[in-house]
Amino acid sequence: MDNVERLLKESWTLVEENRERLSGHFYARLFLLDPELRKLFPVQMSGQGDRILEAIVTASQTVGDPESFDEYLRQLGRDHRKYHVTAEHYATMGVALLDALRSTAGDGWNLEYDQAWRDAYAAISEKMLAGAASDENPPFWHAEVLTHERHGPDTAVLTCRALQHPLPWKAGQYVSVEVPRYHPRVWRTYSVANAPNDDNVLEFHVRTPGAGWVSGALVRRVKPGDLLRVAAPMGSMTVDRSSERDILCVAGGVGLAPVKALVEELATFNRTRWVHVFYGARTEADLYGLAALQELVAAHPWLSVTPACSEDPDFDGELGDISDVVSRYGPWTTHDCFVSGSARMVRATLRVLAEDDVPPENTRYDTFGNL
Repeated sequence: MDNVERLLKESWTLVEENRERLSGHFYARLFLLDPELRKLFPVQMSGQGDRILEAIVTASQTVGDPESFDEYLRQLGRDHRKYHVTAEHYATMGVALLDALRSTAGDGWNLEYDQAWRDAYAAISEKMLAGAASDENPPFWHAEVLTHERHGPDTAVLTCRALQHPLPWKAGQYVSVEVPRYHPRVWRTYSVANAPNDDNVLEFHVRTPGAGWVSGALVRRVKPGDLLRVAAPMGSMTVDRSSERDILCVAGGVGLAPVKALVEELATFNRTRWVHVFYGARTEADLYGLAALQELVAAHPWLSVTPACSEDPDFDGELGDISDVVSRYGPWTTHDCFVSGSARMVRATLRVLAEDDVPPENTRYDTFGNL
């Protein structure tokens, strides 16, 4: 597999700067090969239609790690049941993918690259189909919105209850959500902000600084009583209960969601591991989840929470980017570390942890948006 991994990385450099062209060719070819597939996608493809292609590309970069390769793809296959994708669809997508890669890469493409992508896609589709076949749950759950709270102009916290069937998830995982009333067939991923519970209730923290379709609807239009669709849980940002290491959690903005869920789960069994939560935002008003965290601190002596603001000089607490605050409190070499927030915040925090020589296998992270 080492040679396949090398060829995939080499060939990807030929198309990486032309992803829009690659995507356009992929979907044009896909719908030409099977016009019925068009019904599985949103009416407006811009910004939303690339989900499957992005998933395939991401999966192709995991072939060097057999364990994560296997579990990631099985989860992906379970998740893609929401699109009603069949084995025949996977075969058609493989043809469209190779055609798009060849066309976009141009003269730099060769037979070795072609075969590497054939082999990789065959392995990807096999694992995804196996994951889908092994899942006895429905392809998605209908969920009724129970509560909806606005926090400022662009953030909301909402809860919903999965109907009919229990939805099994682990604290720290994320799910895809659709708002069929406003944007049918458009899905977006959100971390579940609470630990599993007997009531089958899920909490989501949503921020939409721009005109995001699903996030915009969840923040500004959805109300109690509305129905959502929620797909199979994914992600591995979960607690290792067998570990004896203390825990560091770093959350920025709505990246608080999986961290809150992890702390709630730890509250059900932890007695010996210190848990340090660092929670950052631009201003004190943006620390919408601080009160709930402080309630947990009052109940659990092993938990500490350090809030910080990067653009609020009047804040009575730590000032600066949350990654810098974490650095001041380090080192974190002997901790299990969880990082969740914007891509920029996650990158900065991972650099701090690397400087502290935290082993990569002891770090798990999740990104929310590109800022």
